Amino acid sequence: MIARAAVLALLLGADAAAAQPLGWSADEVRAVLRHGPWPPPMARDPSNRVSGNRDAIALGEKLFFEPRLSQGGQLFCASCHVPYRAWQDGRRRARGLAEVDRNTPSVLNVRLQRWFGWDGAGDSLWAQSLRPILDAREMGASAAQVAALMREDAEYACRYRKSFGTAPASDDADVLVAVGKALAAFQETLASGRSAFDDFRDALERGEREALERYPRAAQRGLRIFVGKGACNVCHLGPAFSNGEFHDAGVPFFIRGGVDPGRHGGIRRLQASAYNLLGRHNDDQSGAAATRTKHVALEHRNFGEFKVPGLRNVALTAPYMHNGSLATLADVVRHYSELDVERLHADGEAILKPLRLSSQESADLVAFLESLTERKSALDERRAALPCSP
Repeated sequence: MIARAAVLALLLGADAAAAQPLGWSADEVRAVLRHGPWPPPMARDPSNRVSGNRDAIALGEKLFFEPRLSQGGQLFCASCHVPYRAWQDGRRRARGLAEVDRNTPSVLNVRLQRWFGWDGAGDSLWAQSLRPILDAREMGASAAQVAALMREDAEYACRYRKSFGTAPASDDADVLVAVGKALAAFQETLASGRSAFDDFRDALERGEREALERYPRAAQRGLRIFVGKGACNVCHLGPAFSNGEFHDAGVPFFIRGGVDPGRHGGIRRLQASAYNLLGRHNDDQSGAAATRTKHVALEHRNFGEFKVPGLRNVALTAPYMHNGSLATLADVVRHYSELDVERLHADGEAILKPLRLSSQESADLVAFLESLTERKSALDERRAALPCSP
């Protein structure tokens, strides 16, 4: 890879004409290539026995749009994770039965995460899928309500049997978890499509100069800032542009009547949850999936840390940050350019410094972020599920 990067750097270094790609160093090429290829291969979740199961995916898709999973039948998962809004809601803070304290993240590419939710209180996608159903401010349902729907509705009872090989259990919690696992199986299929950046990245790997020239110069300059001066790829790395961990980004975490503890509170909730991977609902008999949960440690520095979001389709998911406090990508870039270091704790100060970008550099970085937008939505290939037949 190092030799290939060096050759590509020489190939692209002759930046003689404005229409040609920027010259890229070997280090820059290596950094860019780490953000792909896209899409990554599908992988089953060993903690979920119906991960990848076609019947469970169909059941999960139906449940995602089912208002009877909420108190009063008013809300469903797609009320906040709206397909035509890149699977989020465009609000500053999510609103279910009441307004909550955090922004709604997109569920596109959610299968690539290690921890779930802004605070990582979920250690599996199926456990995270249960949280809004049970939260009194969001959907406000109960295990008994969910289980009754699965047992009493003929269509759901049929789909449940096809997915899990048995009728809904007598234990409400077991049925609730099964619903979470079907929802997770569906969400695992939600992947963003390829973007202009992916074409550039792959052309860079192959040394295809003509293809490289189709990537806008502003986006190229922004990408160079992203992997260079800005060091954005320290946290936003890999094909999904996220390290999946938690950091202090200098965003205030005060909420109405208190503070949002972020990862600190998330670890406490994770450890107290009956649905974590250390419990009886984990289908991974090897125990490997629970290793990270077993060893997660609560530290003071976790207070006010929030998960690093992925950046694919980021131009479609405004507003930004855990509390939706930044309205546009330009606002986000300005936040990091003019960062108030007084808001950072010690670990944050060790990573983040004000970038002091010029207006041109800021515009270029926004242009790069916009180039991460998919050309074809996952929604384009959705099909209505046929009625269940035994």
